[in-house]
Amino acid sequence: MAYNLPATRLLMNRLRQMMAEDGETRSRLDNVVRLIASTMVADVCSIYLRDRSGQLILIATEGLKPEAVGNTRLGATEGLVGLVSRRAEPMAIQDAPRHPSFSYRPETGEDPFHAFLGVPILRGGRVIGVLTAQNRTERVFGDEEIDTLQTIAMVLAEIVDRIDPEHLENGNGHERTRNPASLRGRVFCEGLGYGRAVLHDPVVPAAKFFASDQEVEADRLTRALGGLKKSIDRMMAIDGAVLGDDPRDVMETYRLLAHDPSWAEKLQEGVRSGLSAEASIDRARREHRARLQSARDPYLRERLHDLEDLDNRLLRILGGDEGRPVISEERSVLVARRLGPAELLEYANAGLRGILMEEAAASSHAAIVARALGIPTLGGIEGLTTRIDQGDWLIVDAEQGVLHVRPDDALYDAYKDRVALRSERQAAYAALRDKPARTKDGKDLHLMLNAGLELDLDTLDQSGADGVGLFRTEFQFLVSETLPRLDDQVQLYRRVLDKAPGKPVIFRTLDLGGDKVLPALNLQREENPALGWRSIRFALDHRGLFRRQLRALIRAAGEDPLTVMFPMVTTPAEFFAAKDLLMKEVEWTYEATGKRPRHIEVGVMLETPALAFSLKELAGEAEFLSVGTNDLMQFFYAADRMTPSVSDRYDLVSPSALRFLKMVSEECRTHGIRMSACGEATGSTLSALCFVALGFTNLSMSAGSIGPVKRMIRSLDLAAFRADFLDALDKPNDAFRNQLLALAAEHGVELAEG
Repeated sequence: MAYNLPATRLLMNRLRQMMAEDGETRSRLDNVVRLIASTMVADVCSIYLRDRSGQLILIATEGLKPEAVGNTRLGATEGLVGLVSRRAEPMAIQDAPRHPSFSYRPETGEDPFHAFLGVPILRGGRVIGVLTAQNRTERVFGDEEIDTLQTIAMVLAEIVDRIDPEHLENGNGHERTRNPASLRGRVFCEGLGYGRAVLHDPVVPAAKFFASDQEVEADRLTRALGGLKKSIDRMMAIDGAVLGDDPRDVMETYRLLAHDPSWAEKLQEGVRSGLSAEASIDRARREHRARLQSARDPYLRERLHDLEDLDNRLLRILGGDEGRPVISEERSVLVARRLGPAELLEYANAGLRGILMEEAAASSHAAIVARALGIPTLGGIEGLTTRIDQGDWLIVDAEQGVLHVRPDDALYDAYKDRVALRSERQAAYAALRDKPARTKDGKDLHLMLNAGLELDLDTLDQSGADGVGLFRTEFQFLVSETLPRLDDQVQLYRRVLDKAPGKPVIFRTLDLGGDKVLPALNLQREENPALGWRSIRFALDHRGLFRRQLRALIRAAGEDPLTVMFPMVTTPAEFFAAKDLLMKEVEWTYEATGKRPRHIEVGVMLETPALAFSLKELAGEAEFLSVGTNDLMQFFYAADRMTPSVSDRYDLVSPSALRFLKMVSEECRTHGIRMSACGEATGSTLSALCFVALGFTNLSMSAGSIGPVKRMIRSLDLAAFRADFLDALDKPNDAFRNQLLALAAEHGVELAEG
């Protein structure tokens, strides 16, 4: 019979009924292959599942010899099945035995079969198996048959992922046991957490794959697509002069993807074939994720990321309330492939006990928000979302960088003991809250708070911080679909100042670009964004946007003191241009309101080595300099901090980096420029010890680091340690970090590191 849309609907309806029936997984799979073979008029239908070694094992078939089930094994790249698995895309072949990748397996009895159709079974962006159909005659399977088999593969993914192919003896398989597992990741926010997994990405339950009323589903999808287009059009409704040509081009490309009729038509085809609106979108999302895994072209990867983002947005619109998971458990751990700062902030009041991310770097904005929330966080966990199911119990060990999935009783008991020990340490740090950061020989230091959110300021008094050494102003821009209005900025900055009465607050002006891309202003894609159009370069090229922020800061300060610093300055000319704009806005505000800050301090961030050799020109112009360790170290070592494979290659505690900082310290003292440091390194007690020994008197860090660093400082005889430290720096050994650890122990310095 001719294969057509009614046949597709019939197959989907029968498959929906079959999925709703009770029965063992193995018998259901046998029924599925028989159903596919009869409905598609195929002589053979088979399911292959990937095992732990990567081999593909035949687990169900209609048309091949039954004894081949559990015994036919193909290498990861062997045969046509292996080729489908490797490409992660469908393959239709008219005469399979003549194909160069064909592999003859006599135990299957497949000699007479010519036409071949294979589609990957995808879950979480990876291929977990292959579904095939074969015919004796030479023919080409049509597009509708390919689409239908892909849809069935999507349904099968939720079933076969739980089958253990290693136990298919004589064709009698059983479900894979979900054993405890331990995964390694990078610590983004230190701590210990325990709770049930809550998956961030919209999940389509297998029970809701099929449409009970196709007209209703088609209407839901149409309305959701309309809502998606409107939300993106709102992002585009920004003053063109502010947006600029290149960023607008990028957003226009994204908008065109959302308005692409072929994408919408493919989704509607899925609904017409019998899928729910969610399942049709999920099918497209799986395809985009699989293609993303193998894509090497940067432009194609960006487009696939955009398409996956559109799929997720559409699923959230269909789910209502932006489709966010409802966190009803008392103890929950958020699990995500990727997570933006705005998305994470939506969980701020959900009582999360941990955050896990598959794709992220310790210096990403999501990681910074996690630290602001004080939630134990791990990132860079390969295969995270394919190893965890909704509701799994998890232990987030963000001290040792380990995630325990479905832990046993022994692990849980050990976790409780460590929580008790951690509580004791935290109590000891809390006892130091009102004590000064003063060395044993009487040197006073200032420990400041890194912040970027209002909720960061809630920890100001609790942590014992002396003020805010870095307030990242870009978060207000990153979490909004449109550019914040002037009044919104003024109100935020005023609230920040009010929450730190009598304490200094240093506002860092907009640091955009690189990994900090605005939803509303989206910057142009670049081959090397960390070295591209970002930070002060971007601000000076968008003077309207920059001056609006400076005006907001001045108005917020009123007649109180104002301290501002400019990020990633590479030349004195950039600093002078930015300071000139600031002073012009001061005069403009005074003329308009009759008010100006009674005292203004202007500083510069040292994030590029080039600026270190221009400090003489800044004398008398810059009151202070703040070393931004995150960017400075990545430029110093030519190691991209956003690339996981090299992001841990740079180390501030090394002779070369510390000698460079020693030179900076001496230059600042010569030219009367106050010194401070901020960034991830300052929160490490060993790194902080090095800064103090080099003469830095202000250190800015996350709230959780202030207690350990203060304890270190109060245990330090600075004059005695400094002499030995400088000697070690002059004559380092091969294991310099261990050399410093031994030196600290010799002087009785209390470090948090082992």
